[in-house]
Amino acid sequence: MSSEPILVVGLGCQRGCPASTLRALLEQALLAHGIELQQVQGLASIDLKQDEPGLLELAGQLALPLICFSAEHLAGYQPRLSHLSEIAYERTGCYGIAESAALALADQLGTSPATLLITRQRGPKSTLALAVVA
Repeated sequence: MSSEPILVVGLGCQRGCPASTLRALLEQALLAHGIELQQVQGLASIDLKQDEPGLLELAGQLALPLICFSAEHLAGYQPRLSHLSEIAYERTGCYGIAESAALALADQLGTSPATLLITRQRGPKSTLALAVVA
């Protein structure tokens, strides 16, 4: 019997990015890949964003946990990223927040290594990636 895949969303955003912007990016990405919102089991970001109002509001709206990881933890995911952002690295010490955070959370929840189902998507003031553990 196959269990449902674990799907988690990694989010990066600039300070002050509203929840509505993040949600629009999320819904657009899920729609494009035929994924239902209720299949998503968690949101992930970097610990610098753990008090970001837009992220917290989005997590509240979706009734999903927001799990944040340290830059040191996320930096370990560099070899698995589809895109390396020099700007993200300069600001945080890791090369991609959305992809790294999605992979980190999916790895934490799953038993096998996670893969990126949706690589980095850019929205206004925001980035998103979706990782899966089959």
